[in-house]
Amino acid sequence: MPRCGVTWWQACIAKDRIGQQYGTKECHVLKTASRRRDRRALTLIELLIVITILLALGALIAVNFLGIGDQATKDLQQADLDRLAGTLRTYKVNMGDYPSEEEGLAVLWSKESLEEDDANAARWQKLLEEAPVDRWGNEIVYQRPSQLLDTEDPDTFDLISFGPDGEQDTEDDITNHDRKKNADGEIESASEFSGPGDIGGR
Repeated sequence: MPRCGVTWWQACIAKDRIGQQYGTKECHVLKTASRRRDRRALTLIELLIVITILLALGALIAVNFLGIGDQATKDLQQADLDRLAGTLRTYKVNMGDYPSEEEGLAVLWSKESLEEDDANAARWQKLLEEAPVDRWGNEIVYQRPSQLLDTEDPDTFDLISFGPDGEQDTEDDITNHDRKKNADGEIESASEFSGPGDIGGR
């Protein structure tokens, strides 16, 4: 029986339409929420990828920087040995000879280290303030005559830094002869160098 001019079947149709409208809206809301979740998940993945790339680049830069820094320190140590060799040449000019291995580098800063029978003791001059150490805090080794050069010349000497690892006779050792190495990394014999300043650091 119609109420207010609306038949029962019209009311049912209207109810179905309302239900369909609400259902459509509900579906739309669910789809929107799903898209937002997907977008958040995608954003998180992108962020993780960016972080991974940045970390990889940072590690690469750090490795390269440390490598460059280590080589720079070795180059500075080589220059230090060159200067020390120059100091020994000055000592020879003053005293007429290089320090003996027994005297060692100590005679460069301590007159008491001179051998007792040194006739040139009166000409001694202090050339260093203290014992020289390398860039890694280890003492410089002095050998005379040279044990690294292929020569029997007694007027040769070695200056050796044990390098970053602080151990003797390893690949990172640095000597006053390193600039004389050939393409194979071997120190040429003293006879192959011209000039009195080129043999063993004379």
